[in-house]
Amino acid sequence: MIRSVQSVIRANQQMMQELHIIGGGLAGSEAAFQAAEAGVRVILHEMRPVRGTEAHVTDRLAELVCSNSFRSDDWQNNAVGLLHEEMRRSGSLVLSAADRHRLPAGGALAVDRVPFSATITRTLESHPNIEIAREEIAGLPSEAWSATIIATGPLTSPALAEAMRELTGEESLAFFDAIAPIVNRDSIDFGTCWMQSRYDKGEGADYINCPMTADEYHAFITALLAAEKTDFKEWEKSTPYFEGCLPIEVMAARGPETLRFGPMKPVGLFDPHRQCQPHAVVQLRQDNLLGSLWNMVGFQTKLKHGEQTRIFRMIPGLAHATFARLGGLHRNTFINSPRLLDSHLRLKLRPRLRFAGQITGVEGYVESAAIGLLAGRFAAAEMQGTSASVPPATTALGALLAHITGGADAKTFQPMNINFGLLPEPPANMRGRDRKRAQSERALRDLASWLTQSRVAAE
Repeated sequence: MIRSVQSVIRANQQMMQELHIIGGGLAGSEAAFQAAEAGVRVILHEMRPVRGTEAHVTDRLAELVCSNSFRSDDWQNNAVGLLHEEMRRSGSLVLSAADRHRLPAGGALAVDRVPFSATITRTLESHPNIEIAREEIAGLPSEAWSATIIATGPLTSPALAEAMRELTGEESLAFFDAIAPIVNRDSIDFGTCWMQSRYDKGEGADYINCPMTADEYHAFITALLAAEKTDFKEWEKSTPYFEGCLPIEVMAARGPETLRFGPMKPVGLFDPHRQCQPHAVVQLRQDNLLGSLWNMVGFQTKLKHGEQTRIFRMIPGLAHATFARLGGLHRNTFINSPRLLDSHLRLKLRPRLRFAGQITGVEGYVESAAIGLLAGRFAAAEMQGTSASVPPATTALGALLAHITGGADAKTFQPMNINFGLLPEPPANMRGRDRKRAQSERALRDLASWLTQSRVAAE
């Protein structure tokens, strides 16, 4: 009897020392890696394949369900590229895997999605401080867990979402996110299309370009607007889209020239077949290492599948296109972080719970992983009895964190990508590229100081 009581006490003590992370997406995977690298015992709970989602197709961790692009990798002139660089310098697993499986994409960081997620899965499965539990956490985490990170992403299971709503008294905020189609390369007509990066960036020929004349463009817009769309359920009709990932038909409805000044802009491109700049262009970005799959850039859509094949084959060069995946639509859920979370991503009502990733109201692969990185570091430091400082607001990491934990207005809170507008102005009165470079250089200097302070505190 005594041994039994002692074994129960030991088991409870061990449970109290473990960090539980719910969700094996980009944020959860990054958080697990950061905490485990710091020496904390981690149990990563992932419900797939026990329970699937509307968007995932595998049971791998950190699966990319939409685009394969992490967007710009230019740290001097683009806030996303700056966030990439800060995460690299912070020892990010996600950025390490992305760099390892990088594909040609001009100035962007695009990855071969299958080996990318496979690498992250293997890394976490083989880590001595990580245990992966394939199970759904249907409700709030156990009271016996002293530390938990909820990183369930935009496709949080209904049971957990409802439990969070009841705990916080907040209605979940939501928006729709659309997925772009993927085309088989061998079905593309290169007598019409050509390879070129906009302004010849990167390797100079990283994208497949499908040109349109003015007549072809206007016929395409007309067909797009008249096509059948996916019907919404009654409760979904008031849910807004995220402005940074609008379905192509929604953009087209805003005006006939909207797409030509958006994802179909022809600037920086020259059609070698017609010896001119096209009126509009559809770009395709490489989606796997073999180069057999190509993603239609900016063509996320909620058109019905039959309409997609019909209308997208109107695009010059895609008349006989075959699709490895058609576009789709799924509902994303996020919490009102400025009202609910403190500066260390803890739930104010129950500080043993942290949140990370898209569920906090950041938008984008890299932003989600970045918040996972911070949540994992914060949780590990707290469990080891050290004080974790937040990154300076002059860094991309710190600016993003500050925005979702108080910088944004809780009354009008909507998902946000990283952008230079979230960072403080540079000391001097600068504009354009000079301003961005000054902000970026300051960010990396301040990041280095923060990383040094974090290492000293951990020791």
